[in-house]
Amino acid sequence: MNCRRHGSKPTIALWMLVAVADVAILASTGLLAILLVLTALAVVVGVGVIAARSLGRPDPEPAKVVVRRRS
Repeated sequence: MNCRRHGSKPTIALWMLVAVADVAILASTGLLAILLVLTALAVVVGVGVIAARSLGRPDPEPAKVVVRRRS
């Protein structure tokens, strides 16, 4: 059984090492790849926001038809 608490110093150090490696990989691939990833992320977030807004909006109720009697 693992008795180590979450957030211990070795765990944080490992994740910091992973973050530094990610930054190094992104820096080595070039600016174009970073811009493509950021653009794709922006599109996904935008589509998600639009979908969430459209799902949260209730359907419009149809107008009631008023029948008037002719005099």
